[in-house]
Amino acid sequence: MSKSLVTFVGVAHPWMCDVMGHMNVRHYAAMFDDASFQLLGHVAGQDGSKASATGWADVRTEIDYRHETKAGSLLTIHSHVVKIGRTSISFEQVMSGSLDGIVHASSRTTSVRFDLAARASVALDEP
Repeated sequence: MSKSLVTFVGVAHPWMCDVMGHMNVRHYAAMFDDASFQLLGHVAGQDGSKASATGWADVRTEIDYRHETKAGSLLTIHSHVVKIGRTSISFEQVMSGSLDGIVHASSRTTSVRFDLAARASVALDEP
């Protein structure tokens, strides 16, 4: 699944901004997290509304901040899979201006498929 998906559309609200007038890093993380639920749902073919024995545990995330995000900025996140391992998936997400296409930030995450009862990783090909 190398095709990019639109996984988040939103706005940088004024309450998300810090004393310097730009969106605080914690809100980038929240938007990327929301986007990852969409991507992983498409990959796994399930959403979080149904009980499941497995989930995902993020084990590494790196965010690059590229352009200041001010209050009122309209934002879109595109996500795509970079690598699929035995128990993990690595994906990249790009946050850009919805109207101007300027890249505000990008994120690269590795997430492990996780057995919620055993609290251990499981192979991606296991049911």
